[in-house]
Amino acid sequence: MRTRSQEWAQKAYEKVRERAKGKEAAEYKDMALKFPVLVRQAGLAQALAFVRSRGKEAHRQFGDDLAQVLGFAGLAQLAEEAHKAELLAYLRLTREVLRAAEWFKRFAQALVED
Repeated sequence: MRTRSQEWAQKAYEKVRERAKGKEAAEYKDMALKFPVLVRQAGLAQALAFVRSRGKEAHRQFGDDLAQVLGFAGLAQLAEEAHKAELLAYLRLTREVLRAAEWFKRFAQALVED
């Protein structure tokens, strides 16, 4: 039996490996590295809104990939869930997003060339 973290790691690896081949890989890596810090500084809802508002496709791809790893259809659904969640659910969702985002950060550092 695999843990949730192991499942997230496997899915994140596949997403990052796929994006590392693209032309916007450096921007994807940039967002993967900055996102956990952004969540800790601004909060989950604000960080998701920031990613959604970015004009760069790679940043939106990162948000969609992160949401899909967590079981959401995309960034919009994850952001909606964060906005409507009660306090305890919001805190749990924030922890889960941070744990999954750490996998994206690690794999982006390892797989995306500078």
